[in-house]
Amino acid sequence: MPPIEDVFDEFELLDGEDRYRLLIDLGRQLEPMPDALKTDATKVRGCSASVWVYPTVEDGRLHFLADSNAAITKGIVALVLSAVQDKPAAEVAGIDVTEALAPFELRKHLSANRTQGVPNMIALVRETAERYAAAT
Repeated sequence: MPPIEDVFDEFELLDGEDRYRLLIDLGRQLEPMPDALKTDATKVRGCSASVWVYPTVEDGRLHFLADSNAAITKGIVALVLSAVQDKPAAEVAGIDVTEALAPFELRKHLSANRTQGVPNMIALVRETAERYAAAT
C-alpha cells in the first residue's frame, strides 16, 4: 500500500475516469481479507456498500485488513488506510485522516452515496488506534 502522499501525487495528474481507475486499482492492492473476518462486528456502519475493517497489531504497528463489495468504495477504503497503515497506534491516533483526505476532494468527484460512510470508517480507525495506544 503506497503512502497517501504518493497516491495524491498520482491522483493530481489524472482527471475524470482515470481518477476512478486509480481508486479501483488502489482497492485491488488491499491484501485479501478472509471471509471469516467479514462479520457484523467488523462491518462499518453507514456505508452504502458493505465495508469491513479488521485491525491487527504487528511489532507495535497497526495493520488493517479491509474489504468492500463495491470496487470504488474498496478504493476509498484503501485510500483511508494509506494514511494510517503499519504505523504505531499512538501515531495513528494523532493523524487527522479527514485532513489527509481533503486534497482528494472526494465529495466533489464522487457521489454522496460513495462517501457517506467515510467519517464512520475514519472514526473506527481512530477509536481502534486510541484503544491500542492506551493499552501500551
